[in-house]
Amino acid sequence: VPKAPINGIELYYESHGDDSAPAIVFAHGRGGNHMSWWQQVAEFSGEFRCITFDHRGWGASIAEHGTPLRENFIDDLTALLDYLKIDKTFLVAQSMGGFSCLGFALAHRERTLGLVLGDTTGGVATEGTLAALKNTKPAPEGPARSLSASFIQENQALTFLYQQVQGLNPPRGEDGVISGFRREDGPQIEDFAGWQIPTLLIVGKEDSIFP
Repeated sequence: VPKAPINGIELYYESHGDDSAPAIVFAHGRGGNHMSWWQQVAEFSGEFRCITFDHRGWGASIAEHGTPLRENFIDDLTALLDYLKIDKTFLVAQSMGGFSCLGFALAHRERTLGLVLGDTTGGVATEGTLAALKNTKPAPEGPARSLSASFIQENQALTFLYQQVQGLNPPRGEDGVISGFRREDGPQIEDFAGWQIPTLLIVGKEDSIFP
């Protein structure tokens, strides 16, 4: 089982493709884990080195309850890349994974080849972002929290797969990461001065968590 001993934990990761190819790191959301990227790994591993991992407290990356904070995620991603001896990488993040990837990109612009942020604020704490998050009302739990009603109705097999992948995570309640969505100490507009990293923002029109 590939685990990187970093920052006092053993972080589960997988590497697919040629080790000498350009790297892409995929960072999952709260409802997923490394398995969430099965389609992307199949698509890109022929040309890139695809790295998937479980954030601390998710999947097989066991951590003490209460420790997964935004700061931990950034430090863990940095340490994982150092452990794998990956100097520069593309970053692809979904939802909660944006906290890891945007934080890394801000701290290590010279190591970030490109950034994709899907349905995430990345922890950005502008007044408008925080106000919008306070007005969100996602379903408490279950697939309806993350999947639209139309998707659930039209894609029963994929909805079942989503639930099975999510079920591999340890049970958890509200934690530091989730409260961190609404913290005011995240990146501000001025932190992006001189930003030159190629960045793609993807927004789902039916996303109830990060509309």
